[in-house]
Amino acid sequence: MKTEKELIKNWIKKAKKDLLSAEPELSFPDAVTESICFHCQQAVEKFLKAYLIFLNISFTKTHEIGELITKCENVDKEIFTFKEEADKLTDYAVGIRYPEEVFEPPMLEAEEAFKIAKKIRNYVLNKII
Repeated sequence: MKTEKELIKNWIKKAKKDLLSAEPELSFPDAVTESICFHCQQAVEKFLKAYLIFLNISFTKTHEIGELITKCENVDKEIFTFKEEADKLTDYAVGIRYPEEVFEPPMLEAEEAFKIAKKIRNYVLNKII
């Protein structure tokens, strides 16, 4: 069984890979924006799960960014400032990946998702490290 430190490291590593997957796509004129948004949501979810482990707060399997931030708020009230903005990414977790819901976010939306993901990354890493 992995230690807390190892779990945190692994969640962060996976989150960083999601951002690495999203970033280059932003440079293409015909960018796959749903992919960018999905990877940004995944990155935020994983950074928050790493932070929850760091805070010693348990969580269940969820893609709900707002729910994860609410759990963090029990120990870290400051994180509330990101809640409304970051929770916008929740919609990119599941539905955007399936053909039943054909939705291609505009490039501005994908860029905003990336900015939000970087904000959460910076916040979490500054708290953990």
